[in-house]
Amino acid sequence: MNKRDKALSLIGLAMKAGRCKGGEMMTESEVKSGRARLVIIASDASDNTKKKFRDMCKFYRVPIYVYGDKDTLGHAVGKEFRASLVILDEGFADGIRRALNSQSES
Repeated sequence: MNKRDKALSLIGLAMKAGRCKGGEMMTESEVKSGRARLVIIASDASDNTKKKFRDMCKFYRVPIYVYGDKDTLGHAVGKEFRASLVILDEGFADGIRRALNSQSES
């Protein structure tokens, strides 16, 4: 399994476990509530969306990654497409961060 598949399968597992939410409104409300552990934004999301989440995550001190595209993220969580996802569990967030970091190093 390559690194990309590992990150996507962890996102899928988090979704099945109820520890991942998709969509901009859900992502925003979870970050502001303090429950967010990791935010993932699609690379083809609008520049405005990326800036909004980068600023919000910086303010609330939540790690943020730009990864995949809307179709890829949506497919990982069993939906049509998603511009943003939020992970609510520290264990899943750590695993996804490790997979994404090792992917960017290779």
